[in-house]
Amino acid sequence: MKTKLFTAALSLLATLTLVVSAPARADDTLAAVMAKKSIAIGIPTDFPPFGFVGTDFKPNGLDVEVAKLIAAKLGVKADLVPVSTPNRIPYLQTKKIDLIVSALGKTPERAAVIDFTIPYSPFYLGVFGAKDMPIKTFADLAGKTVAVTRGTIQADILQQKAPPSLKIDRFQDDASTISAFVSGQTQLLATGVSAADAAIKKNPNLHAELKLVLKDSPNYVGVRKGDTALLDKVNAILRQARADGTLNSYSEHWLGRGLGNLPE
Repeated sequence: MKTKLFTAALSLLATLTLVVSAPARADDTLAAVMAKKSIAIGIPTDFPPFGFVGTDFKPNGLDVEVAKLIAAKLGVKADLVPVSTPNRIPYLQTKKIDLIVSALGKTPERAAVIDFTIPYSPFYLGVFGAKDMPIKTFADLAGKTVAVTRGTIQADILQQKAPPSLKIDRFQDDASTISAFVSGQTQLLATGVSAADAAIKKNPNLHAELKLVLKDSPNYVGVRKGDTALLDKVNAILRQARADGTLNSYSEHWLGRGLGNLPE
């Protein structure tokens, strides 16, 4: 009898230990980062001007600068990991990266599985097409084709608001999405204004322009659920960079406009 009671007591103690220690394990990323003196940050490499490979074959762009800023302020090495729209959140959840700095918009669905910092840059989503194509409302999209990246906010908006006859071609990454539009595979393109502007400037024969604004969706840094210490630290870095004008200078350089009125 005593043996059974002793065994039961040990089992209960082990269960309580797991319950008490679980939050600590969920919040240990900052400590691990400081111990190894490096932080793995997911960045885009196919989505200018937020992230792209420069002529020196190194990552460049607004998100790359923000990622490097965070690492520098933490006093650790920036381990920049290329990510795509579909894999960036799984990479974070499976600890392949510690943060996402990859033109990440905040949605209720995403907020259910990861945490978000305060926003660090503006991001406008739109539908683009030929200048001679009359599109003023979502109803005007009927019967047309549009290229969009799978798993993005713009894909969700089109699915919800566009007429059923709009053919939505979903691609795995932003480069493929833009390429489909540029090559004439689709009539329209749904993406960020800055990325579309860059594509239009490179391909003036498209005679394309902004047709519809889908959403003003600022960019946030993504953090694993429960990583409160890292979340608070990155928020402090971003707030200081807002206050001293660093983030505004990044926005003006890469996007051609300042931060505007970003939410807190």
